[in-house]
Amino acid sequence: MALPARPLPVEDVEREIMLDIVRVTETAALRAAQWMGKGDNKAADQAAVDGMRGMLDLVNIRGTVILGEGEKDQAPMLYNGEQVGRGEASGRVLDIAVDPLEGTRLVAKGAPNAMSVIVAAEAGSLLPVPSFYMEKIAVGPAAVGCVDLDAPPGENVRAVAKALGKRVENLTVVILDRPRHAELIQAVREAGARIKLISDGDVSAGIATAIEDSGVDMLIGVGGAPEGVLTAAALRCLGGEILTRLWVPTPEDKARAEAAGFTDFSRVYRGTDLVTSDSCIFAATGVTDGDLLRGVRYRGRTARTHSVVMRARTRTIRFVEAIHHLDYKTLRSRRENRELPA
Repeated sequence: MALPARPLPVEDVEREIMLDIVRVTETAALRAAQWMGKGDNKAADQAAVDGMRGMLDLVNIRGTVILGEGEKDQAPMLYNGEQVGRGEASGRVLDIAVDPLEGTRLVAKGAPNAMSVIVAAEAGSLLPVPSFYMEKIAVGPAAVGCVDLDAPPGENVRAVAKALGKRVENLTVVILDRPRHAELIQAVREAGARIKLISDGDVSAGIATAIEDSGVDMLIGVGGAPEGVLTAAALRCLGGEILTRLWVPTPEDKARAEAAGFTDFSRVYRGTDLVTSDSCIFAATGVTDGDLLRGVRYRGRTARTHSVVMRARTRTIRFVEAIHHLDYKTLRSRRENRELPA
């Protein structure tokens, strides 16, 4: 008589699914990249969602989407609460956070730093923040403990420069180019630091603070809350730090946050509050060229992808370059999976 399947130890599950998780972001990136520069951000996002959801069906996990697409982009798949994975008895129960296409407008414009992102973590370890905004400061390992959300921007800039052994004028600070950041931008300029303004994609910028030779030293400003959790997962793997606080500038925002159970708007959430376990895997594949990853490149009937996959438990960071033969590769969608024989 066959023995019942037993769940694998956490360490074995993490090693087993790392390559599968990369295949998920590769498929999303390959689908989205076909829309680069075509001006249709919705089509690019839907292509990424469809590809990511289809590949997740093939991964031996029992996952629950904690942070997904539904609320933000009104997507019919990868919504908060959706069950993903093959769901076999041996599959590990995991929290899943996704951004199938971080930077939809970047792809539509053919601009840099778009990528596909996923986090798989121990069940109950990802903070289920709704699609609010957060104040954020992200730094790499050398500057951990040197920044404070309540400190003036100039003070934080000088503290990071000192920690990195740089002159302030050689420090590069990334800020989303938004009207709400006008005073912040002025304060950083007055401190003497260099500024790199980005139109979208602060996950990539936040991660880049912890990657040597990325050219990015610090991320500061207000951005999406789910993106803050994705960044926290990556920085947990890299040894960096992110500080966040919910940003609710209007009574409507405040009421919506309170309805979701968030009532302390002065609380600072550290990365370890957003992602509470070291049982965490982060993976991303570039769609367009960026500070962290190269985008999808085509040559003849092949496509080349560039990905990163990181494991918090061991601080292992792998960059994965893959060549995909498009005449043979199946970029499965969920619909196509349903058509496969049982």
